[in-house]
Amino acid sequence: MYKIVRFFLFLFNPEFIHHVSFKLIKFGSIIPGKTWFWRFLFNISDDRLEREVFGLKFSNPVGLAAGFDKDAKLFDQLSSFGFGFLEIGTVTPLPQGGNSKPRLFRLKKDNAIINRMGFNNEGIEAAIARLRRKESNIIIGGNIGKNKETPNERAVNDYEICFEKLFPYIDYFTVNVSSPNTPGLRELQQRKPLTELLFRLQELNSKKDIRKPILLKISPDLTNKQLDDIILIISDTKIDGVIATNTTIDRRQLKTKDYKIESIGNGGLSGVPLKKRSTEVIRYLSEKSNKAFPIIGVGGIHSAEDAIEKLEAGAALLQIYTGFIYEGPALVKRINKAILNR
Repeated sequence: MYKIVRFFLFLFNPEFIHHVSFKLIKFGSIIPGKTWFWRFLFNISDDRLEREVFGLKFSNPVGLAAGFDKDAKLFDQLSSFGFGFLEIGTVTPLPQGGNSKPRLFRLKKDNAIINRMGFNNEGIEAAIARLRRKESNIIIGGNIGKNKETPNERAVNDYEICFEKLFPYIDYFTVNVSSPNTPGLRELQQRKPLTELLFRLQELNSKKDIRKPILLKISPDLTNKQLDDIILIISDTKIDGVIATNTTIDRRQLKTKDYKIESIGNGGLSGVPLKKRSTEVIRYLSEKSNKAFPIIGVGGIHSAEDAIEKLEAGAALLQIYTGFIYEGPALVKRINKAILNR
């Protein structure tokens, strides 16, 4: 059924249809019985799926990655699609329009997406206004970043603002320094600035009555030496875990014609072509650290088999995004069924 729906959705510009889909889901949720019907179709309630990770209890290990519900507009409705948790953002202190359009592209032959959105969002205050009205009990992560105009030497200030303002309304934080679509952002993954940033957030966290987990989202394009640095940074700063991985700038071995890739230009690649590398990063971090911290595995999960592969590589939890777009909400249920059948 979803393949028929997808055929028509894919006839339109990706960013346009993303906003249309939001409106349709929002409208569908006000129809009496509709959210119950979604839960009936997509939810699996089974104690064997529950996971306790970094102090939080998840009803199941499958989450929706940041980027889909950037501005916290749809989390209550999406909670009916079988997810164990959702991540909003990336949010920045001030609203920003992001990069110029077009900035979102489907690679249908590769089951992939290239995006160069550039942290487009309505700002932290808009997200908080919606989170205040939360009705569901779904676990919410807050993915935080810096504004494009903020120089790296003052980036810590932006992350501080997001952390302090968002703290009462979400369950865990994700520090995003790995998007390829904000100029210079990935430089914050270097050992010195990243350590300083995470120490500062941990300092703020320690002053709270109850601290909240802080995770680091990393790039799949890091070398093994850089991954070794990540392990040391986590050990030094004592943050709670890693999300592996963000999108990649690697364009090798794509089925889409070179001329089309060149015409698209810069951006982060997600979907099936990222699957192998993200799994490699998960396995490397898990084995090299001797499973010292939890890992949320994301990147190229388009089937239940892909999900199991990530778990066997060392992931404690999973997130999907591009797979959700290509395969539909039934993917969540298929993954959870496969986990039960392991």
